[in-house]
Amino acid sequence: MTTRVVVLVSGSGTLLQALLDAVAVGELDARVVGVVSDQPAAPALERARVAGVPAVAHPYARGSDRGAWDAELTRIVAGFEPDLIASAGFMKLLGESFLARFGGSVINTHPALLPSFPGMHGPRDALNHGVKVSGATVFLVDTGVDTGRILAQGAVEVLAGDTVATLHERIKVVERRLLVETVRAWNEGEI
Repeated sequence: MTTRVVVLVSGSGTLLQALLDAVAVGELDARVVGVVSDQPAAPALERARVAGVPAVAHPYARGSDRGAWDAELTRIVAGFEPDLIASAGFMKLLGESFLARFGGSVINTHPALLPSFPGMHGPRDALNHGVKVSGATVFLVDTGVDTGRILAQGAVEVLAGDTVATLHERIKVVERRLLVETVRAWNEGEI
């Protein structure tokens, strides 16, 4: 069975592109059926459109009703009838109604070896703590912040002279590979 995937994005969409590329070359038996971003100008939306994938912007206005925003996100994603949701660089926490509807079928990527360095600054925190190895994690989303069951991890050596940017770029390469591998494992019933 081909897994129907909705990808949640906020930025450039390199994780999305990794999935699209893997599908295009037959490396992954999945179909990206929709892309949703909280950022209307996110380059990821254009990547989706170029690939012929429906793309929707659903911005959150600061100070507005977060529950209502989450309920509308749930409605938008449900309209694509996904088997799996991949939060791929999506910089918003998924709320109660979303997780009530899709809990157990939402994966997320994180640029650190969880449970170390959760939150928005994994590479920075890894460098600040002086670790010699960092990496990427794909996990099943739960109600916590980066606390769900770990599905896949890949290590990245921290090099002398690394900056947050250089370390993060090397982590992103691993993150893209892990996302594709995790969607493949999901599709094959291994998760």
